[in-house]
Amino acid sequence: MNRWIMDARVYRFFKRLMDIILSLVFTVVLSPLMLVIILILKIQGDGPVIFKQERLGRGGRIFEILKFRSMSVHAPSIAAKDIDEKSYVTPFGKLLRMSSLDELPQLINILKGEMSFVGPRPLIPNEGEINVLRKKMGIDTLRPGLTGWAQVKARDTEDQDEKLKLDLYYKLNKNLILDVKIIVMTAFAMFHKK
Repeated sequence: MNRWIMDARVYRFFKRLMDIILSLVFTVVLSPLMLVIILILKIQGDGPVIFKQERLGRGGRIFEILKFRSMSVHAPSIAAKDIDEKSYVTPFGKLLRMSSLDELPQLINILKGEMSFVGPRPLIPNEGEINVLRKKMGIDTLRPGLTGWAQVKARDTEDQDEKLKLDLYYKLNKNLILDVKIIVMTAFAMFHKK
């Protein structure tokens, strides 16, 4: 059997195992914090606690990404970059977004196998050109991630070409050491509010 295929299978096995273990551990450890967030969102009473949105998963399959609600229920259901979201983000939602705590429900997406801790961020189906380019480059063959190389290297940039190049770099160079590096860089960026 080809060594490359064997290495790719070993990598996929350990990556999935890491996703399952880490998502279970983080869900248990962070459950008190998640309960507090749920209570605050319930007290605010502005719609459901969990926001669900269709995203593209591996191979272009659609799944519902889960987030804690950070915007008013009156916000339009389109890509955030296409609206003046400041007028829709709630005060508590702003805090959730700044700390990335709104992403915690994605631990369920990871546990279900729809996402991974590390991979290209899942896009909204109607983000046309970037979706076509991802497919052309084979980036859509990867399981989308909670964080990724593009997020740690160019988180706040609007330059989709730059993010695309970084996602392609990850596709071509993915390995467990790079995955761990991305997780550590993400944690560092969160604690330093980058």
